Amino acid sequence: MQHTLNDIITISGVGIHTGAKTNMTLKPASVNTGIRFIRVDLEGNPIVKADVDYVFSTERSTGLKNGTAEIHTVEHILAAIVGAKIDNLIIEVDNIEIPILDGSAKEFTELIANTGVTTQNAKRKFFEVKRKITFKDEQTGTILIAEPADEYAVDVKIDYNSKTLGVQEVSMNSINEFNNHFSSSRTFCFLHELELLLDNNLIKGGDVNNAIVIVDDEISSEKLSKLEKAFGKKDIKVTEGGTLNNLTLRYKNEPARHKLLDVIGDLSLLGLPIKGKITTILEHTLLTTNYSSTNIN
Repeated sequence: MQHTLNDIITISGVGIHTGAKTNMTLKPASVNTGIRFIRVDLEGNPIVKADVDYVFSTERSTGLKNGTAEIHTVEHILAAIVGAKIDNLIIEVDNIEIPILDGSAKEFTELIANTGVTTQNAKRKFFEVKRKITFKDEQTGTILIAEPADEYAVDVKIDYNSKTLGVQEVSMNSINEFNNHFSSSRTFCFLHELELLLDNNLIKGGDVNNAIVIVDDEISSEKLSKLEKAFGKKDIKVTEGGTLNNLTLRYKNEPARHKLLDVIGDLSLLGLPIKGKITTILEHTLLTTNYSSTNIN
C-alpha cells in the first residue's frame, strides 16, 4: 500500500553550494500525489515535482526546475523518503537549496522515523525491471546495470585510482537496510576538489563537519593554513588514514555507502518505487556529481 507522513515535520539548515538558509516543512499528502517540492517564497508557490523530467542540473548536485523555480541538492532528502517507503509527500521550502545538515540523510531519516508513516488506501505502483539493461557514460566511465529482482537491491563499486580511498564495494539487499546501514553515510571529496570548490566559491555553506576530505598527496603547511582560514577552525591536519581530522569515519567504506545513498536518491526521480537490482560502477574517473551527494562525491 501507499504511505505518507503521520504529521508535519519542520527542519532548517544551510545549503552546501549556495549558502542559502532554507526552512523546510514536510507535509502528509493524499494518495497518488507523489513527491512534490513547493517554493513558498516565490509568487504563486510554484510546484516542482520530484521527477526526472524536471532535472536540469547534475553538476555537483542534483537540481530540479519548473519554469524559474529551482530546487538544488535534493538527493539526500529523497533517499530518506525512499528509505521510509513514503509515496506521497509535500515538501515546502523557502529558498533554493535543501539543507546539507551533516552531509548525510541521517537527520531526515530520524525525523521521519520519529514522526511515523501512515498506510493509505491505495496500492503502490512499482517500476519493475523486466530485463537486464546496461548503460555506460563514455565521458565519465560510470556504468549502471539494472536487472530483475524481487526487491530493490543496490550494489556500488568505487575506484577513483586513489591510494587513500582504494577500491570500495558495498551492497544493499533490501531497502529495509537503508535506515540503519546507509542513511548516516556522509558525502566526501578529494582535497584537490575541495580547493577548487573553495577557489570558485562553490561551497558557501560548507563546513568541514559535513564532508569526508580525502588526501592522497602530502599537504603543505601553507595549504593547511588556508583550510583553517576557510573553515574558521584551528589544528586542521591529515590523519593516519589519509583524511582530514574534521571527523571520524562512521564506516570504513563510508564513501561507497554514501554513493549508494546518492544512487537511491537520484533514482527516486523515476517517480515510482523500484523493484529490481541496480549495480553502479564508478572507476578511474573524475567525480562529476556533488560535494553533498551523488555529485562531488
